[in-house]
Amino acid sequence: MMKKRKLGIIGGSGFYKMEGFEKTTWKKIKTPWGEPSDEILIAKLSGEEICFIPRHSRGHMINPTNINFRANIDAMKQLDVTDIISISAVGSLKEDLEPGKFVIVDQFIDRTFSRIKTFFDDEIVAHVSMAKPTSPGLSKCCESALKKLNIKNQKSGTYIVMEGPQFSTLAESNLYRSWGADVIGMTNMPEAKLAREAEIRYCTVAMVTDYDCWHPDHDEVDVSMVIQTLQKNASNAQNMIREVIKTFKDFSVEKDPANDCLDVAIITDPKKRTKKTIEKLKTVAGRVLIK
Repeated sequence: MMKKRKLGIIGGSGFYKMEGFEKTTWKKIKTPWGEPSDEILIAKLSGEEICFIPRHSRGHMINPTNINFRANIDAMKQLDVTDIISISAVGSLKEDLEPGKFVIVDQFIDRTFSRIKTFFDDEIVAHVSMAKPTSPGLSKCCESALKKLNIKNQKSGTYIVMEGPQFSTLAESNLYRSWGADVIGMTNMPEAKLAREAEIRYCTVAMVTDYDCWHPDHDEVDVSMVIQTLQKNASNAQNMIREVIKTFKDFSVEKDPANDCLDVAIITDPKKRTKKTIEKLKTVAGRVLIK
């Protein structure tokens, strides 16, 4: 029997709060991995309770490398979130993905190198599959909402995740284009990997803010250019989320790759697992570690 579904939203650049909701409360959550990016906003709309966290914090005080991704995902799991929609600002690597367009990402290329990418880095080892890193059911739900709202979108795409916080060099941008990537950003890895380890279904809606520096008319990306588009995108993202909340349970996730993926991921001998480590992992992996 599938667990009752609950939606979590992770807001990226320009998306720091949720508007038009009922009974909103900011709640502080403690995790074994340290402090999340911010308190979690718990809010209701159409009878559904959702959880929201701004990944850079309110006021945008955390750079991409320093986001405590593990704490953010653990906090969501503590609040019984089963499905996460990641709202992320990105640069475009293709001419037809103009600023203001949304991309429902279905693949990632992880080029980050200064981040802890797993909950299983001490004593207990697990290898989850990332072949299909996003939730087909959630992606279809977001696509349906964007179509209903007449927001320009592309229903699949590859998101290359760079370390940052600097933008790309021209050589890097052209390299990523040669790989066939669609958009570039700094935050969805290791977030997507950690969501998978926590058996939380995950979907990315990437909001294009600019053409990366490959474009001859946009050879230098600056923050002021990005912010103008962010403000419009954030309004569209708010509208999309409100629509998704009404309909996400109508989209099947019975065969989602995140479902029970830890059943075949943990390789460490049960006799070698200490109570201390099991306790640390209880929110993320207690289903398989605590019998």
